[in-house]
Amino acid sequence: MVAEQLEARGIDDPELLRAFATVERHAFVDGDEPYGDHALPVGSGQTISQPYVVARMTQIARPTEGWTDANILEIGTGSGYQAAILAEMGAKVTSIERHEGLAASARTRLRYAGYANVEVHVGDGTAGWAGAGPYRSILVTAGGPSVPQPLLEQLHRSGGRLVMPVGSREHQFLTLVERDGDDVRSTELEPVVFVPLIGQYGLVEEREV
Repeated sequence: MVAEQLEARGIDDPELLRAFATVERHAFVDGDEPYGDHALPVGSGQTISQPYVVARMTQIARPTEGWTDANILEIGTGSGYQAAILAEMGAKVTSIERHEGLAASARTRLRYAGYANVEVHVGDGTAGWAGAGPYRSILVTAGGPSVPQPLLEQLHRSGGRLVMPVGSREHQFLTLVERDGDDVRSTELEPVVFVPLIGQYGLVEEREV
């Protein structure tokens, strides 16, 4: 996986590659092909991205000061795999999942894998988790029409980085948002397709009643 799916596609951060070689993906993904080059279902209508996409988002979101003790917010815990990658590199991770069952399962998987520096909360991820902010990096693992304002407000004012798929349900671009004081700069990267970002600041047509 590391050689063929990550290094061959330009993922070259040694620390990140080590984390992917260390974290056992099969501990977070059920099924016969946990290391396959494709997204996989994790329950409750959610998916885990293919390894390359997880690595690409993580590499883009890397804090200037590095991952060690960096305060990171993840929106969409899913199976807990992305959080485990972040924790393996030494980050302090706060992760928000709107599905209680997925959150409970992720807590169990993370605890079993030995990642105690991850806090998983059940809630509306589009509102973030202000109590643990500000965050050096925010990773949003679902697509929405724009970056939710609460997440921008919780992003560190000095070099904070946010990565999120932005666009419609069918067409999104992986987008990097960088903050320097009141200056917020957004850069569109490659096209992607993620599950919809549901919540108060998510896709209006997908909100649950």
